[in-house]
Amino acid sequence: MLITDTLAILISLAALFSYINYRFIKLPNTIGLLVIALILSLSIIVLGKFGVPLEGYAKHLLTQINFNETLMQGMLSALLFAGALHVHLEELNRQKWVVAILASVGVIASTFMIGFASFEIFALLGLDIPLIYCLLFGSLISPTDPIAVMGILKTVGAPKSLETKIAGESLFNDGVAIVVFLVLLNIAGAGDGHIDVSATSIAMLFAQEALGGALFGFIIGYIVFRMLASIDNYQVEILLTLSLVLGGYALASVLHISGPIAVVVAGLLIGNKGRKFAMSEKTRLHLDNFWELIDEILNAILFVLIGLEVLVLSFEIQHLWAGLIMIPVTLLARFISVGTPVAIMKLRTTFTPRIIRVLTWGGLRGGISIALVLTLPASEYREVLLVVTYIIVIFSIIVQGLTVERLIKKT
Repeated sequence: MLITDTLAILISLAALFSYINYRFIKLPNTIGLLVIALILSLSIIVLGKFGVPLEGYAKHLLTQINFNETLMQGMLSALLFAGALHVHLEELNRQKWVVAILASVGVIASTFMIGFASFEIFALLGLDIPLIYCLLFGSLISPTDPIAVMGILKTVGAPKSLETKIAGESLFNDGVAIVVFLVLLNIAGAGDGHIDVSATSIAMLFAQEALGGALFGFIIGYIVFRMLASIDNYQVEILLTLSLVLGGYALASVLHISGPIAVVVAGLLIGNKGRKFAMSEKTRLHLDNFWELIDEILNAILFVLIGLEVLVLSFEIQHLWAGLIMIPVTLLARFISVGTPVAIMKLRTTFTPRIIRVLTWGGLRGGISIALVLTLPASEYREVLLVVTYIIVIFSIIVQGLTVERLIKKT
């Protein structure tokens, strides 16, 4: 099947589901799309039991799509940039230590808590999964997904300081989590073998990925900022931001630095300094409309894909139980990993009431976790971890996503 045909099907489904959700179901768009896609997937599976041969066609469509590459090398850069454009740099600077600690120490702590807990739980369920793979699972399920989080934050009306903490953490912590995941993958002997796993090399890798990505993002963002300031033509200026996102992300990958962090830093620069000093009002309006539309379209396609992925999973009772048990475990790990540093920082800083509960419940998992688990090489462990990850992601987006607004309004 041609890529244009696959894209046409996905966009058509996203458009149809968006219409159905807006007209009849009236859930937040991303959650509504996911729910409808899940219902369609389950309906196809049930119809297959009665001899209706739709499941084979649907699976064939999904096998044409590499979810990991589609998200990590395609959609992610644009979605991160669109989210970073609307984060206020002054507010982020005020929250910098909270965001930095949650996006680094919090992710690493959560990785090990979930890793060790899942090792024991899987063993009790008769699933013999090595500790290093459980730690890999911890690293991929720990980061909050900026795509899911930003989509929900648009609708809940959170206080600005709280929104900045949640959005800032989610925009940066996936870069840290990806580095942790790659290190663990190489320790497991499943990576490309090119990364030394000594303490020094791991520290160097973190510095290269995170600091290198931030510096690179600032440099390319500043170059484009100067170009934007020298002209006043919104078509050219939008094209420049598009090249910044796609070209910058691709070049970051070639340089082996964090593309997600680079794009976020560039987005913060363009969204704040660029918007204020390099754009006319007309350009700002067109730029916002363009990236909002890109954000909505890519989000729609992504959440439809997540809902359809259930068709290619093989659910066994042990896997289902493992997924259901790991839901409260991941929430507890999240509670401890954000609650401990926030409780310490509360000694010197004032926080929004119920901040720990909001950060815990508002830390949604999403497509990035699924994309990372799909990078695991084929093995007897991969399918178990894929199903467990999928169950946690679905619960996070639907249950947490639908109830977090109520929790935030109580703050």
